[in-house]
Amino acid sequence: MNDNDNYGMLPTEKRAVTVVALIAMCRMLGLFSLLPVLAVFVGHLDGATPTLIGLAVGAYGLTQAALQIPFGALSDRIGRMPVLLFGLAIFALGSIVAGLADTISGVIIGRLLQGAGAISATLTALLADATREKVRTRSMAFLGMSIGMSFLIAFVVGPLIAGYFGVRSLFWVAALLALIAAGLLSFLPKMEERKVVSGRLKLSAAFLPTLLRLDLYVFLLHAIMTASFVALPFVLHDQLQLPMTTYWKIYIGALLLSLLGTVPLIMADERQGKRWTMGIAVALLLGGQILLATIGSTFLTVLLALCVFFAGFNFLEAGLPARLSLAAHGDVRGAALGVFASAQFLGAFVGGVLGGILLGYDGPVAVFEVCAVVAVIWFLIQQFTEKA
Repeated sequence: MNDNDNYGMLPTEKRAVTVVALIAMCRMLGLFSLLPVLAVFVGHLDGATPTLIGLAVGAYGLTQAALQIPFGALSDRIGRMPVLLFGLAIFALGSIVAGLADTISGVIIGRLLQGAGAISATLTALLADATREKVRTRSMAFLGMSIGMSFLIAFVVGPLIAGYFGVRSLFWVAALLALIAAGLLSFLPKMEERKVVSGRLKLSAAFLPTLLRLDLYVFLLHAIMTASFVALPFVLHDQLQLPMTTYWKIYIGALLLSLLGTVPLIMADERQGKRWTMGIAVALLLGGQILLATIGSTFLTVLLALCVFFAGFNFLEAGLPARLSLAAHGDVRGAALGVFASAQFLGAFVGGVLGGILLGYDGPVAVFEVCAVVAVIWFLIQQFTEKA
């Protein structure tokens, strides 16, 4: 068996990875394009308060967290495809509801429905099903990088579309992208149907200590990220006084430059899987928050802070699901990834609400300071609980 057999992707694996990545990009584009502008938009709606602003940003995380485990476990029993189609339909419906809303409570309801399309765990499980262990980390890294690319695209086109057509139009774009993602499912290679070995859902295997630690990490990652994006639009709008159509410049610059840190970390982690790669990534999150809290008052300093933050975030977004998919047994991989995705989106919900509360208490700086404290706690937990 040559090196290509061991480490090269098979044609069916390449096709599956590409299609899954495109589906993930379509879905996440619908969410990410709202992040740079949603907080400011809902702040002008009837009934808006700082707490409700944060809830509007992070509300989708609550229903995502509640449904990832049952959707993931259900996909282990009836197959990935029916769950994916249903979830995308619900996401599209939520986008339409939010797009039609005239009050902040209406937007929150729409965001909750968006979250009810909880397919992240099922989609990741599908990718794991379609790839061998020897190439799974690379496949998950590709998926993570595609999500990072959706960040890049969304943070360019989101503010531009919002600037010219209004933030409300982004909800309609999200609905359209969900329909496109559903169509892409037909391009997946045929895979052997999963066999149900038991009528009972084996959820206990998804709560092993090794997996729970990764669940905690992804909870903290998305809590920090969502809280940050409750505050960042107000920094750009109120402090830097940037028009919405120019937000893309700071985001695209930060995301592109952040790859200088993300790509080497991914390569090093795949080869060695050492504790230090994750430690560096968490330290980068911390550094970005400290910079935002202390010197984030000009275009260049905010750009620098976001470069540091995204370098760590993109690595962790790719590396955490890759580690979990290798640690979870195949028969319950959907359920394990469901717990993981639930933690991820619960973090988004908590981060959104906490970010809104802190924003009302002492403005964006308070949000970044608390996020920095959370990153310190995470770093200490990671250093003292993982083997070198």
